[in-house]
Amino acid sequence: MGPGPSDVYPQVSLALARPTIGHLDPEFIRLMDEIKQLLQYAFRTDNELTLPISAPGSAGMEACFVNLIEPNDTVIVCQNGVFGGRMKENVERIGATAIMVEDSWGTAIDLDKVQAAAKQHPNAKAIAFVHAETSTGVQSDAKAICHIARQYGMLSIVDTVTGLAGIPVDVDAWGADAVYSGTQKCLSCVPGLSPVTFSDHAREVISTRKTPVQSWFLDMNLVMGYWGAGRQRAYHHTAPVNTLYALHESLTVLRDEGLEASWARHQLNHQALKAGLEAMGLQLLVAESDRLPQLNTVCVPDGIDEALVRQQLLKEFSIEIGAGLGQLAGKVWRIGLMGYASRESNVRSCVQALESALSKQSFQFPNGAAMLAIDEVYRQAASTS
Repeated sequence: MGPGPSDVYPQVSLALARPTIGHLDPEFIRLMDEIKQLLQYAFRTDNELTLPISAPGSAGMEACFVNLIEPNDTVIVCQNGVFGGRMKENVERIGATAIMVEDSWGTAIDLDKVQAAAKQHPNAKAIAFVHAETSTGVQSDAKAICHIARQYGMLSIVDTVTGLAGIPVDVDAWGADAVYSGTQKCLSCVPGLSPVTFSDHAREVISTRKTPVQSWFLDMNLVMGYWGAGRQRAYHHTAPVNTLYALHESLTVLRDEGLEASWARHQLNHQALKAGLEAMGLQLLVAESDRLPQLNTVCVPDGIDEALVRQQLLKEFSIEIGAGLGQLAGKVWRIGLMGYASRESNVRSCVQALESALSKQSFQFPNGAAMLAIDEVYRQAASTS
């Protein structure tokens, strides 16, 4: 129940055990086609260039930057947590210039600041931002930021590693140009793949760039020869066959549940966890309007050894929650309710474990109040369903 990887669906684990076949086998090509269609469903896009990069989400990030950005380009990078900083690193390693739009950790990206930066730097090639910031539990307004990018003739590069399947991701409605995610968060698949999608405009930018793509492995001009339409595929790399079995199974689970139902489940369990935590006297870092339901950032009370609490949860209850990163190190816990882990039994177990660990450090809270608050959230949900 940390910031990822999340618990894996049992059927995903079973999929990993299927016989490994060749990465150019006709049956595997058919599977690739289905994965592409399922990813288009998850991203809510018709983008032809939609596929899983054969590496974790960080490679999806790098794929977007190295394909769209060239040396001497300028990119507006929004940072309100750790992963905006990684975007900056990518821009600078390419030899481009990063114009930073910075906001406090725990707050959403300020749209007025983005608008001002775009107006001040009209020659910028792209605006890059994190939709769902894993280090803070904040979601920003992706649709509005993509609109600003289009308004000024810029590309949009979007990190939704923690967002996909947990909150609405609507690539075509946003008008986003390059979006990347990860399999180990709300998709509840094993780590090791990064779903990406590029708009037709982004594909044109890639195909007409002046310099070769910095990375041979991540060059979309080459990768599309393997993931493109048709039965004849050009060998590019040996795909992680069994991991792709797992992704196909995970996406099938998502399709069968339905995107809207998945979003609603994550929201319901977040509300129950929030009610339980607040009844104990704990506070969440992020304003309610900007919270990620799948990643709950909880402020550590004064006088509490936060590392000891995490150790006790893991040792005594087999529950893993995350520590704070960067500016928030030692100040927060990050509790994940992602994918298969987003269920009522986990909410109850986590709150009960926190009660036990905090009581050992003499933290005072009303006995039984947390469970009553959780009960009420689920009762109300059941009465309205």
